[in-house]
Amino acid sequence: MSKPKLEIKGVDVSKIANRNERKVAKLIPEILDEYYEDYIFEPLDIQDIYALSLNLIPAHYVQQGSIVLSNRLSDYELKSKIRDAVERVLDHPTRAE
Repeated sequence: MSKPKLEIKGVDVSKIANRNERKVAKLIPEILDEYYEDYIFEPLDIQDIYALSLNLIPAHYVQQGSIVLSNRLSDYELKSKIRDAVERVLDHPTRAE
């Protein structure tokens, strides 16, 4: 699914992306596997964990042609935030009605 075009005063901003999105999505399965025997995650749980993980880390938005300075979080730091998100979701699961 592609992002819908988003404009501000005629300027397309839909291609601006948070660089952490792909990295977090890539690391989440590894963290979820740590809980595999104790909990079966529903799709809504995974969506909540993904969104909360991104909210727990500083945003790192870039657009094509932007200069990227090295403020990247390490995999260790990202995994720690993902674990925090998992624990919060497990403590307060959202259930579809």
